[in-house]
Amino acid sequence: MKLYNTLTKKKEEFVPLTEGQVKMYVCGPTVYNFIHIGNARPMIVFDTARRYMEYKGYQVNFVSNFTDVDDKIIAKANEEGVTAEEISTRYIAECKKDMEGMNVKPATTHPLATQEIGGMIAMIQTLIDKDYAYNVDGTVYFRTRKFKEYGKLSHKNLDDLRSGGRSLLVTGEESKEDPLDFVLWKPKKEGEPFWKSPWGEGRPGWHIECSEMAKKYLGEEIDIHAGGEDLIFPHHENEIAQSECCNGKPFARYWLHNAFLNIDNRKMSKSLGNFFTVREISEKYDLQVLRFFMLNAHYRSPLNFSAEIMESAKNSLERILTAADRLKELADKAEGTGLNGREKELLEQIKEYRNKFEAAMDDDLNTADAIAAVFELVKFANTECGEENSKEYLQTVREEIVSLCDILGLKAERREEVLDEEIEALIEKRQEARKARNFKLADEIRDQLLAQGIILEDTREGVKWKRA
Repeated sequence: MKLYNTLTKKKEEFVPLTEGQVKMYVCGPTVYNFIHIGNARPMIVFDTARRYMEYKGYQVNFVSNFTDVDDKIIAKANEEGVTAEEISTRYIAECKKDMEGMNVKPATTHPLATQEIGGMIAMIQTLIDKDYAYNVDGTVYFRTRKFKEYGKLSHKNLDDLRSGGRSLLVTGEESKEDPLDFVLWKPKKEGEPFWKSPWGEGRPGWHIECSEMAKKYLGEEIDIHAGGEDLIFPHHENEIAQSECCNGKPFARYWLHNAFLNIDNRKMSKSLGNFFTVREISEKYDLQVLRFFMLNAHYRSPLNFSAEIMESAKNSLERILTAADRLKELADKAEGTGLNGREKELLEQIKEYRNKFEAAMDDDLNTADAIAAVFELVKFANTECGEENSKEYLQTVREEIVSLCDILGLKAERREEVLDEEIEALIEKRQEARKARNFKLADEIRDQLLAQGIILEDTREGVKWKRA
């Protein structure tokens, strides 16, 4: 299997540090609101990478954090008049619901930044002891120029950064030795969460969080570090600097980055009014459609999101589901059990589609070509499977479609249709729970219905519902 390594700017044969095992770290979201579809892309892409590696027989230790202390979280907490912990806890739970809807497997470990502060303080102290960091009145900075390889991931030159204007510099206060030095620890501000440290009360900088969590749960040297391409500089560059200076060894062998997601060919932003959360998309589409849409392009290619493209993705996924449904119906009715000679020949032929699928995935996780191989198999199923075929043959072809989709995290089996009276009964149960102020149960019923493709809308006239 070959992966494109941002560090070397080329495809390389993947060779793990320990045979048969993969240590993989993916930067997770900052939890101050519902995740948006830009957050969803790395979640889906690197979940698929993990699934494929597990399919290849690797034991994958997959770590993805939640950043649960941050300026945005604090701002949201102040706005609502609640604690930062209440905000982060709420949106971690909402994020996990969305991940489940997108069929993203839970990580081996989902560390929370706030629960790893002790390790971060120890790491910062080691950097100070090694003279890679210094304390100025309670703010600890990293000496960027002391790490001679700084810029090796983003392929930026330090002197170019220095003369390249403020936009490329890592925030420059007067107290720094060098404007390029970045923060490892910052002193507390009024009304913000803080922790005690040798440099006074405060909280860690963002970059040190991931370095410490990767080290604790995966070790000082890991196989794969991944995330969106917006994290290459400065976040991942700074992670490399502080990790390698602290641990004295290479941090990650392979760096994988997905490209940006645009909306109607423009960058997503709230000011343009083209900002969509995963939850909003789930009210219009099954999130399997969103997953299919994301995987229908190579992860390193910029991806454009639009209503037309989502409709196309929905129709394409429907072709796979319809083929799988048809094969199930035919197999249920089929009477013959054993394979005949012609069926044996045809089953030999379908191995070619799995080979194409694997070749695509082995070539830097080319999910677009892997999906093309699935569609070739669907076309085969539509032309080479009928009422005259044996149960065993029909089941084998169907299992092949389901199996290849499963590697991509796509469910080739349709959800069971919920009857109208079942929906009405659940809505009534939810209304009773709300009257009894049992909001936990009411939310659970709403989520249960949403998972079955039923969207509720609370209006003045009562509860309205529709199918996604």
